[in-house]
Amino acid sequence: MPRPTAAQLSYGSATVVFSTVAMLLLSRTESGVGVAVIVLAALLLGLLVAVTVPMPLPRRSRADANDRTAPAAGAAPVNRAAVVETSASARVPSPRARRDVTREHSLRG
Repeated sequence: MPRPTAAQLSYGSATVVFSTVAMLLLSRTESGVGVAVIVLAALLLGLLVAVTVPMPLPRRSRADANDRTAPAAGAAPVNRAAVVETSASARVPSPRARRDVTREHSLRG
């Protein structure tokens, strides 16, 4: 399991503190069991918030970034219009394929 980031720790901690204070003020409980239940609920909520904070993407090295942007020395030029046209036409299904998919997932049969 990866280590938590600073954002995850800070969001989780802030959630625990603020949710504990809010629930204690709203419930007006004075018993030890009630306080323990509220603290446990706040800890679980803080853990949920910390886990759902998105992880940062891994950084690429400069050599990797340069390899992706610069074409190779002996590479032939790419006709970008043909690439765009091919990729655009490949994504659009034909009317028959759309009808088959609709029938497959339709409740009307």
